[in-house]
Amino acid sequence: MAVAGILVVVAIIIAIDVPHMLRKRLVKELWIFSFLLLFGTVLCIARALHVWIPNPLMWLTFIYKPFSGMLKYLLM
Repeated sequence: MAVAGILVVVAIIIAIDVPHMLRKRLVKELWIFSFLLLFGTVLCIARALHVWIPNPLMWLTFIYKPFSGMLKYLLM
């Protein structure tokens, strides 16, 4: 039921924004809009289906953890 609600909202957003972009020939903006809307829709549907989505901060911690350990070793 939640997925259907998300898809209805996405359809309304498309119906409101896309015709305006097509009339004004905003091709680049339409591509970016489509990509971001698709990305957000996939994330919302995944959350509605209780799929675990990692926090972006976890990726940053994973990347910078070795540098942190190296600096701690060098400064002590």
